[in-house]
This record gives sequence, C-alpha cells and structure tokens, in this order.
Amino acid sequence: MTDALELTPTMRKFVLHWGEMGSRWGINRTVAQVHALLYISERPLNAEEVATTLGVARSNVSTSLRELQGWRIVRIVHVLGDRRDHFESLTDVWDMFQIVLDERKRREIDPTLRLLKDCIAEIEAQRKRSTQDERVVGRLRAMLDFFETMTAWYGQLRGLPRAALLGIVKGGGSLLRMVKPSGRGTRVGPAT
Repeated sequence: MTDALELTPTMRKFVLHWGEMGSRWGINRTVAQVHALLYISERPLNAEEVATTLGVARSNVSTSLRELQGWRIVRIVHVLGDRRDHFESLTDVWDMFQIVLDERKRREIDPTLRLLKDCIAEIEAQRKRSTQDERVVGRLRAMLDFFETMTAWYGQLRGLPRAALLGIVKGGGSLLRMVKPSGRGTRVGPAT
C-alpha cells in the first residue's frame, strides 16, 4: 500500500478550499482537490498516493486526473525506477489561468457563438416572420454582438506578451480613472 503524502494543516486547508471553490466554478470537488494537491506537492505523485492522501477512491482519482489532463493543467511524468505514471500540475499561475480561459472559451463560448448564428439564420430563413420572430432575432443579434466583441477583445489580450498583460492588470485602476466619465452617479450596465 502506498503511503499518504503528509499534509500540513495549511496544505489541508488549501486543498479543501480549492475543492469548495471548484464546486462553485462548476468543477467536480475531487477534481479540484486533486489539482490542488498536485499544485502544492514538491514532487510528482502517482495515482495511489493521491487517492490515499485525499481519502478518495482510486477510480475517482483516475477520472479526475484524466479530466485535469484534458484541461492541460496536469501532465504525466515518469520517475526513474518506477513504472507507474506520476502526475504534476503546472505551477505558473498565469499559464494555468490562460489555459483554463482558453479551454472555457473553446468549450463554452465557441459553441454558444455557433448556436446564436444558427438560431439567427433559422429565423431569417423563414418566409414569413412574426413580430415575435423579429424581437427574438433582435435579441439574439445583440447577444451575438456581445459575444463576438468580448471574443475579439479576449483575442487581443491573449496575443499580448505577459509583461504587457501584467501592466494592464496592475494598472487597471489608472486605466479606469482615465476612461471614467466625471461626475457622480455614473451608471454601469445596460440601459433600461
């Protein structure tokens, strides 16, 4: 039997919290805990070590590791003298964040863009459209425009070197002060 990795109280606290946050972000709790454990581990771990440390079923760990590999934030590494696969997490948080954003865009935003275009095309292909159809297509176009604008903006940010991106993020307050209209009660959000 494989020994459990010894977690300090702080490590345990982080792993548990990351699992809770994962649930709130729509990620399975165990997947998030496995990621947290690998992220803070000083060395690559095999699946048995992960299962024993977290106290979860080996099959659950295997499924979690496959999912994390699918997200491209955990990779297999080999350890000399051990035939088992070992796993490690990316440790650069900026790289992880970028990969997760890319994957969420690919999995969530891109299909939504395709759906919106399809729905608009279906309504526009109808010979006779009702006022309800016109209202619906208007709202779908507004949503499509929003998603296309945000996707284009993301693409521009994605292409920046990290130093430039960090400058934008860290200088965000200055940037907002430059573009914020003067006066009180400036409304943020859609007009009613």
